[in-house]
Amino acid sequence: MAGDLILDAKDIHAWYGSSHVLHGVNLQIARGETVGLLGRNGMGKSTLIRSLLGHVVQRQGQISLFGRDLSRGKPHEMARLGVAYVPEGRGVFPNLTVRENLVMAARPGRDGQADWSFERVMATFPRLAERLGNLGNQLSGGEQQMLSIGRALMTHPSLIILDEATEGLAPLIVAEIWRVIGEIRNTGIATLIVDRDYRKVLARSDRALVLQKGQAVLAGAADAVADDPALAGFLGV
Repeated sequence: MAGDLILDAKDIHAWYGSSHVLHGVNLQIARGETVGLLGRNGMGKSTLIRSLLGHVVQRQGQISLFGRDLSRGKPHEMARLGVAYVPEGRGVFPNLTVRENLVMAARPGRDGQADWSFERVMATFPRLAERLGNLGNQLSGGEQQMLSIGRALMTHPSLIILDEATEGLAPLIVAEIWRVIGEIRNTGIATLIVDRDYRKVLARSDRALVLQKGQAVLAGAADAVADDPALAGFLGV
């Protein structure tokens, strides 16, 4: 797998002030692979993502992206190398229209790929096509999530990171988001997914990593993690 790795993170530690949040976490993601990141609230999932992307300043460990050392990398460097981030809270620009939110992000991928055109995003998210002139703050939570995912896809990423992909959304919208996540997986884009519905995450992942108190307590093939009797205890279910 080493030659196919997009992301290779080893012994990641992170702090917020004097609080030591991550304790030596390892994470690898290969080309076209979907990895589920699981754990109860406050166990370090978002901190791990933010550390990998360069948002957490107090961090240590080795982070490699496409073989390039980005252990001290900045968020814009990760983005330029093909990583797209759909954050918890969605990050939609409230004073831009749907069209502007999408078009401002559009660019070819690192290998020149251009599969996710504006037209394809519209076909994938028909709700957005009906609201092109609406401002970001005029959308429902589900529509904002669709817009955030669509915007990420228009960067033609090699890796897309989805943090709490369906949190707080109505069931019909949740089903739509999972359908799109499946479509993304089928196109060969590598994906890191965080979501509270661990069953759906595991069913759609190749591998999974479970965090407890900032440490990896389960890791491996998704079906093996799903069958591990310790999983329920780590997730509090």
